[in-house]
Amino acid sequence: MVQQFNLGLFKLHPQREAVLNEVHARPFTRLVSSFGVVHLAFLAQGETATRDRRCFVEFCREHKLPPPDPSAKHHQIGIGQVVLRWEQHSEFATFTWIWSTANNSATRDFGEIADSVQSFIRSLEQSGQLLVAIKLEVERGNSPIERAEQIFDRSSLAMASVKDDGAIVASDFRLDELGFTRILVYDLGLTPDDLGALVQRLLEIETYRPMALLGLSVALELAPSVDRIDRRLVEVLEDMQGAEGLKINNHLLTELTALAASFERGAAGSLFRFGASRAYNELVQSRLSIVESKDVAGYPTWSSFLARRMTPAMRTCAMMEDRQTNLSLKLTRAADLLRTRVDVEIERQNRDLLHAINERTRQQLRLQRTVEGLSVAAIGYYVVSLFGYLAKGAHEVGLHVEPTFITAAFVPIAVSAIWLISYSIRKQHLRHDDAPSPAGE
Repeated sequence: MVQQFNLGLFKLHPQREAVLNEVHARPFTRLVSSFGVVHLAFLAQGETATRDRRCFVEFCREHKLPPPDPSAKHHQIGIGQVVLRWEQHSEFATFTWIWSTANNSATRDFGEIADSVQSFIRSLEQSGQLLVAIKLEVERGNSPIERAEQIFDRSSLAMASVKDDGAIVASDFRLDELGFTRILVYDLGLTPDDLGALVQRLLEIETYRPMALLGLSVALELAPSVDRIDRRLVEVLEDMQGAEGLKINNHLLTELTALAASFERGAAGSLFRFGASRAYNELVQSRLSIVESKDVAGYPTWSSFLARRMTPAMRTCAMMEDRQTNLSLKLTRAADLLRTRVDVEIERQNRDLLHAINERTRQQLRLQRTVEGLSVAAIGYYVVSLFGYLAKGAHEVGLHVEPTFITAAFVPIAVSAIWLISYSIRKQHLRHDDAPSPAGE
């Protein structure tokens, strides 16, 4: 018997299983015509998402059904004849209710929600904001175009053939009187697997489309603020050309810093939104490229219909994102320029201050030398006076000295000695000041 190789011999990456199973995180549900679908998407992040997840867990337990695992992002349960598919995304959570309409498809109106489904929807409360509400119907028959024209507004009706003419999808992307977007899938022979994949991709398209367009409202809200900051920046740059003096430049720098802070506050909140809108739009385009094969009866396809409306919106978001990037660079350059001018002005003031200090020091030095000269004369006078008293005393005691003559001869000697002593002391002090300090060494 061949022994099986065991990967336990190796040190496995902690995220290995999670990343390898990600492709199976949201599998398609096998579906059989005919059935109705209600798809709801609630914005939910942070504590709101946690609270709504707990509500779904309690809902499962109340109906004696297994709740999702703590780390699960997808869970599907069956309550009688109704299937509920729950998915949690980074920004929103979706609830997809599916029930069969095969027995009463001829007598019911399009988009009519079964009483049992309405009861379940009401019992599963969500605190997140509702963004997407879709009614999707899958029907069988031989006249898909007539059926679509009967349900939807022809002025905005878009249809496309999918999966080698296995089905036709139609929608006018308008809200009905109850606030739902309606989608018709006319099944012309799809397998349950293909039908489940088609329905899920259509729901994803109509879920990601509003998520992508959230960036448009942010761009429109930011436009007046960006225009105001851009205009004020031009005015500040014009004022900089004629600005002289530290006080004016400091005032302009303070105003420019306030503009930059106001701008960055708005840009920080929109950075994620614009990036998310771009990612959601790419998901919409990728789903459309998978679903559609050709147009139907001269009606626009979903891609062409949505492109006329979504492309300008996405370009507006991209333009606003580029404007924010360029404006941020201009604010940074202007602030650096102003800061440089302020630094130069401060250095000029420091230079003038040092020049004034040097001038005062030279004046003090001249005054000090003058005082030293006077001090030598004064000290010499006192020393000569003392020496004169000594000479007179010596003459009185009988020594043969002439007090006046010897005192006069002593004057240059005393003054020279005092000057040499003063010069030696000053030179010693200067040598001590010029010596490097221990900290400098």
